[in-house]
Amino acid sequence: MTEGIMRHGASAAIVGRKLDRLTESAKELSQATGQTCMPAQADVRQPHQLKEAVAKTIEKFGRIDFVICGAAGNFLATIDGMSENAFKTVMEIDTMGTFNTIKATLPHLRASRGAYIHVSTTLHYKATPYQVHVSAAKAGIDALSAVLAVEEGPRGVRSNVVAPGPIGNTEGMSRLSNQAGRKDNSYPLGRIGHLQDVANAAVFLFSDAASYISGQVLPVDGGWEHMRTFQLPYPEAVLDPDSVKHMIKPRL
Repeated sequence: MTEGIMRHGASAAIVGRKLDRLTESAKELSQATGQTCMPAQADVRQPHQLKEAVAKTIEKFGRIDFVICGAAGNFLATIDGMSENAFKTVMEIDTMGTFNTIKATLPHLRASRGAYIHVSTTLHYKATPYQVHVSAAKAGIDALSAVLAVEEGPRGVRSNVVAPGPIGNTEGMSRLSNQAGRKDNSYPLGRIGHLQDVANAAVFLFSDAASYISGQVLPVDGGWEHMRTFQLPYPEAVLDPDSVKHMIKPRL
């Protein structure tokens, strides 16, 4: 998503916990786009770190026009097999991380009459076993974005959600999805999603073409949600999780 925006002339600051990864990614993005990308180390669960990252961004670029709230954590587990701390951790990264990012950047987006994109998912549109933590966290993000759009709209700030479905060549699909035997024709458009599909949605929502779109959720899933079923055998997967361990990466 950041690369897509940069290819249209934007400079960027990217945020994450590990400075070595950030530095390498910033270098790659700059080389790929010809624009400036700076690393800003921060943990979204730590408001003071985010505020420091924002201060560095303002010092470098002078303003912030667009913010992508994309921090996330995930794993596969039933409610019965999930610890309270595990559930809390995902809520802290996804939902609280989004809230903290908004709080750190909102004064600057008010000044620029800018826009937010929050990265969600389609998992909570239907009950998805093994994904209660992420479903709860992303539902909260959808609601947060809608309220933000209403409260900040009078100040010229827009807020929308991009909700990717299955996207190929991503960490989530490689580690958390049971794709064995799945054929491209099981998707309505005949293929799995591409990273560029998500980038294109971000470019659109941040562009003048979307200047009257706010408070919306945009699924980027090629219509997959209308056909989606639980990927593991049901009800065996919830009655006897051990019976499906071999089908899951990482294992339960």
